[in-house]
Amino acid sequence: MKTTGFRAIFVRSVLQMVRRPIYWAAFFILPLFTFLFLANLMENGLPDKVPAAMVDRDGSSLSRSVTQNLGGMQMVDLVAECNSFTEARHKMQEGEIFGYFLIPENYQSDLLAGRKPVITFYTNMTYFVPASLLFKTFKTTALYTKAGLAMSVVESVGGNAVEAAPMLLPINIDSRAIHNPGLNYAVYLGNSFIPCTLQLMILLITCFSLGQEIKYGTSVHLLGMARGSIVRALAAKLLPQTIIWIVIALFMESWLFKINGYPMHGSWLWITLSEIMFVLACQGMAVFLFGVLPNLRLSLSICALTGILSFSIAAFSFPVESMYPSIGIFSWILPIRYNFLIYIDQALDGVHIYYSRIWFVAYIVFMLLPLTMLWNIKRNMARPVYAP
Repeated sequence: MKTTGFRAIFVRSVLQMVRRPIYWAAFFILPLFTFLFLANLMENGLPDKVPAAMVDRDGSSLSRSVTQNLGGMQMVDLVAECNSFTEARHKMQEGEIFGYFLIPENYQSDLLAGRKPVITFYTNMTYFVPASLLFKTFKTTALYTKAGLAMSVVESVGGNAVEAAPMLLPINIDSRAIHNPGLNYAVYLGNSFIPCTLQLMILLITCFSLGQEIKYGTSVHLLGMARGSIVRALAAKLLPQTIIWIVIALFMESWLFKINGYPMHGSWLWITLSEIMFVLACQGMAVFLFGVLPNLRLSLSICALTGILSFSIAAFSFPVESMYPSIGIFSWILPIRYNFLIYIDQALDGVHIYYSRIWFVAYIVFMLLPLTMLWNIKRNMARPVYAP
């Protein structure tokens, strides 16, 4: 077999990946774990039965009715009935509950006398999703209790409940959730967090494989096999990884849209092309970052930082328009941002590819980024100096 050329470098790269367990973990174990974990976490679409507590300081028939209604809500699991505010607060601080609902003393008598008692509820917003769902349920319970009592008072004085309803609720809301009528969180989170995890792994493994060459001084041999061509060296070395990442990305696509049945209102062709270009864009960004910092430790650190921050900066859960401009601008220098926008356009909205064309152009820009750093990568590979 020839010891130089594209094929020789390709075979050398394959053997390196086969012999190192870290590649097996990064290529197969971690992605599969992520898929299964998120699918199991969001199996029901929404987190339900969030642990909560009730503090009933009134003990009246009305307060017991409120407790019963709250306990029957899908989102709430009343795991404790506390005797005081302090006891409930301690349980929330210890992580036993995510929030508690407090009914004050003389609640029923104050209501009947028109003295407007105050219902208080607390949620631990450290755990944003369950706490937000708990807050929504608490608020709904409080409003329904007030409306129900007002309706009872109207009926007790001989009023007509049908005529009183418009006064209690003058505006009816007809909510229609387009493209996700079940309000399934998995449709949104799965298609953002799983590709973002894939981006993180691609960045890390790409920089790791290149950094290892400089760390152990084998980069000189790699350039010799490529006959001095840094383009041939990088292309042949990363091609086996590219093939594996593309297979994983396509499996991810099948997992999300076929196995889990997430909405797909657009073209399979463009979604598939997006996943393939997403892999190449992530590799291009990783090579660029390695070219800027051609050191194993530093390049891995910057890739890890970039990958982790992508979960928040890419605007999955917080819109770019509401970010500080100095922070929001960073969302546009991440490949995952364009993957997410194409997913929204093609899978959820099903719009024409014309409206997504600019996001595919952004992929191409990421693919071309390494060209600006080839000179620095070649210089450091030709004279490898490992700085621990």
